[in-house]
Amino acid sequence: MKTSSWNSVLKNRKNLGILCILFASVMWAMEPVAAKIAYENSDFLHTSAVRAVFACVIAFFYVAVRNKKLKLERRYLPPIIYIAIVGTIFADLLYFYAISRIPVVNAVIIGHMQPIFIILLGFIILREKLTSYDYGGIFFMILSGIMVTTKTPENLLSFRIGTTGDAMVLIATISWATTALVARKYLHSIDGGVITFYRFFISSLLFLIYTVSTSAFIISNIYQIMTGFIVGTGTILYYEGLRRLKAAQVSAMELSAPFFAAVLGFLILHENITSFQILGILSLAGGIYYISRKEE
Repeated sequence: MKTSSWNSVLKNRKNLGILCILFASVMWAMEPVAAKIAYENSDFLHTSAVRAVFACVIAFFYVAVRNKKLKLERRYLPPIIYIAIVGTIFADLLYFYAISRIPVVNAVIIGHMQPIFIILLGFIILREKLTSYDYGGIFFMILSGIMVTTKTPENLLSFRIGTTGDAMVLIATISWATTALVARKYLHSIDGGVITFYRFFISSLLFLIYTVSTSAFIISNIYQIMTGFIVGTGTILYYEGLRRLKAAQVSAMELSAPFFAAVLGFLILHENITSFQILGILSLAGGIYYISRKEE
């Protein structure tokens, strides 16, 4: 791509938002790989504490490099505290506890229902008006996420829900959806790095209080630190995208994460990509095409 063309893309608010969410999705795909390795000689709670601390660190440097101020007006504190507690403490812990009790495919598919709740809650709370292209893009993105995740039609047909673990993932999914709407409604004028800093600063304090009071805050391996940097970068990009796109568009674009996970699995772990996943990748391309279009 020529430099002039690339600059025109970056100047377009919507296109820049799409790029932010796509790169954030790459981070979401990398995070579980680093976290899974980190769990080999640590547990989820301690890894989550280290993750939150270093996500906070990278957000601080992002804000400092761009000469942004961390000082916030008092009216912004309640929504940020809500996002930190509901999104990082409650939903994340509930999700990772649930996947130890149910098939991973169930958890991932239920998690991919988030755009549905974003659309419903967004209409009620934000009164966001979606175009026909938005609906088409969201449909293809959900379809892509399901196809890439399940890998084969047989796996998709074997999907069953109804257990307590499924309900936990559903609650976590709805909780994540509410944090996206809260950020969109109350924090759309706040820099993405500032939101990320306070989100992980608050959650890291709570994690540190728990880990220190029960045992000790220990960094067991480098992958815990990597997880923090990855999720910190991804969250910054996510909020920068959320400032430029509708909440429903952002949530749908996040469903490109399974595609990047499949690519990373193929390149790093030498996992096979099935024909069903290839169809899902094509569906992903269709979703991005429709979301990036404007209503004529």
